[in-house]
Amino acid sequence: MADRLGIRVPEIDLEGRRRAHERAEALLMPHRALGKLLDFGEKVAGIAGFPTPDLSRKVIVVMAGDHGVTEEGVSAYPSEVTGQMVHGFTAGVAGINVLSRHAGIGVKVVDMGCRADLSALVAAGAVIDAKVGPGTANMRRAPAMSREQSVLCIERGAAIARTLAAEGTRMIGTGDMGIGNTTPSAAIASVTTGRPASALAGRGTGIDDAALARKARVIEESIAARAPDPRDPIDILSKVGGFEIGGIAGLILGAAESRVPVVIDGVISTAGAVLAWMIEPRLVDFMFAAHRSVEPAHMAMLSLLGLSPILDLEMRLGEGTGCALAMPVIEAGVKVIREIATFAEAGVSGP
Repeated sequence: MADRLGIRVPEIDLEGRRRAHERAEALLMPHRALGKLLDFGEKVAGIAGFPTPDLSRKVIVVMAGDHGVTEEGVSAYPSEVTGQMVHGFTAGVAGINVLSRHAGIGVKVVDMGCRADLSALVAAGAVIDAKVGPGTANMRRAPAMSREQSVLCIERGAAIARTLAAEGTRMIGTGDMGIGNTTPSAAIASVTTGRPASALAGRGTGIDDAALARKARVIEESIAARAPDPRDPIDILSKVGGFEIGGIAGLILGAAESRVPVVIDGVISTAGAVLAWMIEPRLVDFMFAAHRSVEPAHMAMLSLLGLSPILDLEMRLGEGTGCALAMPVIEAGVKVIREIATFAEAGVSGP
């Protein structure tokens, strides 16, 4: 399916990974004393080759889009908050801005499908215009988008990743903004894992028990009415997805095509990751799971992908905030293999 989208994900560099592993085994420390850091460094070597590149040029891409399903009362916030938060991102005052500055990571904000008019921010170069439409339809009453729009989301996300790679970005993180978007994410989780919405719907923006029960019913009714094909990621995206979720799927595919490691944030990003993985199963070798969200659909989808979260900080903000914290950990894994001497280099007797 990736080929039909014009995306060609390469094979992992097994020789590069083998060489990184060989060096890690000989480092000046008790055998594999830095644990998973070594695993991270070896995985990056398989993605980007060995010697591994300098990962200091890191970018988190925040995909933004609105959702018609907010009409069903599934969020604690009105849909206009999506556009307002985009303004907050560009002003540098949101959670992702603080954490990315702390970690020295760049942030790119993309309008995949906001209802708000963001043309002034686009003209100022503060937002990337990849808008597919002014918010999705209410998936309880109609398909979220057309199949053609689904493909366009993926294509535009992949193009952004390719551009970033060509500009020298060496690690990409996925972020999101979209009021109501935990609802389509849980729907995607339900379709792809076969688990009921009642077990996967989370509190998202902090909804109460009554709203949570309503959210689960909306997801169940949407899936029943739309009948997405669980084997077809484009069909799933078009019927119960979101423009930013499709953009994230494309971003992951484009990063892998460019041999750039991609770090996945929370439940919304992982919904995009699952759809991308269905398009190209080799993608799991290019992905890192930043953290474990408290949203129940998140771990269900990570289990489907076979990915273990790097951090568990009881977070559920989205925006790419988990990536901002996990990306320096992955970079540390690359540095320890590259910069720690081996026993032979240091002239120290081995065990």
